[in-house]
Amino acid sequence: MPRLKIQFLATAILLTALGLASYTWITSRMSDQTGSGVAMVGGPFTLTDQDGRVVTDRDFAGKYMLIFFGYTYCPDICPTELQVMTAALDSLGAQSERIQPIFISIDPARDTPEVLKAYVSNFGPRLIGLTGTPDQIAAVARNYRVYFARAGNTQSASDYLMDHSSIIYLMGPDGRFLKHMTYTTDIETLASQIKKGITVSP
Repeated sequence: MPRLKIQFLATAILLTALGLASYTWITSRMSDQTGSGVAMVGGPFTLTDQDGRVVTDRDFAGKYMLIFFGYTYCPDICPTELQVMTAALDSLGAQSERIQPIFISIDPARDTPEVLKAYVSNFGPRLIGLTGTPDQIAAVARNYRVYFARAGNTQSASDYLMDHSSIIYLMGPDGRFLKHMTYTTDIETLASQIKKGITVSP
């Protein structure tokens, strides 16, 4: 088997494991909530969208957010997840107008607004891409309990893979955490989970 294919396979296996670990961690955190009864996932952020505009969590107030963390150079996991997200939202019809899909890059060194703009356009007009400084990305990843790191020991500044957890987050119109879905969730199941989330939330 070619070395590159082995590396991609190993990365896919690692990301699936990270996704399951994140799922377990978040689930455990839901049973260990703050005194206000709010799950400790999510929070304020300040980032930059694909058009170069500064965006904060307050810009999405009143809408549900469907958030996935990844990077544009991701060979398979990220594009697959974004396709699943897009198809799931399309299947919801008019209900999808209440939901803002968001892709947050964990690779700010390469994912400039220009790169993000070209990338998110492949997944329909609704998807917003967000990037930022390394500190901003580290902060939002920490708030969402997202793991990410450069894979392997490559020293290249432009040719490398990223390890990262692969969880889809559904956040409420008030910015509070509602649900999370794993990388293995299919289109129909994701659509069903989103529909349940927006139906039962305040």
